[in-house]
Amino acid sequence: MNNKKKHIVLFALFIVPLLFYIFLQIGTHNFGKLPIITKEVIDVSYINKNYTFKNKITVVAFTGKDIENSEVEIFNLNEKIYKKFYGYKDFQIIVFSLKNQEEKIEKLKKKLSLYTNMVKWDFLFVSEEEITAIHESFKTNTSLDTNLHSSKAYIIDKEKALRRGKSTINNQKDIKLFGYNMKSIAELKNDMIDDVKVVFAEYNLALKKNSSEERRKKSISNEKN
Repeated sequence: MNNKKKHIVLFALFIVPLLFYIFLQIGTHNFGKLPIITKEVIDVSYINKNYTFKNKITVVAFTGKDIENSEVEIFNLNEKIYKKFYGYKDFQIIVFSLKNQEEKIEKLKKKLSLYTNMVKWDFLFVSEEEITAIHESFKTNTSLDTNLHSSKAYIIDKEKALRRGKSTINNQKDIKLFGYNMKSIAELKNDMIDDVKVVFAEYNLALKKNSSEERRKKSISNEKN
């Protein structure tokens, strides 16, 4: 078998099935790469060395000091996004709250933990300056409110880049999503789920391509020997 035929066989065995699986999982409307808004945001490791955005697919939320009004948003995010992806090795959710909100966050976490495995939920307590700096580094078209809270959840990829989606909901179709409204079950379910899948699919496809390329090189090397 010549090299060209071997490459075709490798493609058929490893790439085509993956593409078909991705197509079934995410649907045709979101197939392809998710656009980048900001190439490199401030990494959480600058604030807490126990955490990083690097080599993780991270969903980020900002409760600030508005924990009561954030509770419904966090529960929506938990039900529609966290429970869908917490089993993925490289997935995490990081929530930024102000340093004087520890007691309220603990109560919120206890409620979540009644029916949720909290292994990929991380709540970090930061200063006003830190929470503002992180959000501003996203360079979106929105700002934190007066309580340093946002109703939006954001997707950060493994290179610390902020991704942007596009709405598929009928009454707001084709609106660019610089973050996902946690108050909207429809937006989380119809848009954010698919967009997180797209980011995971990008990395899985790249991994498969690299694996196929390594096999090709090894095959060529064996032929030469």
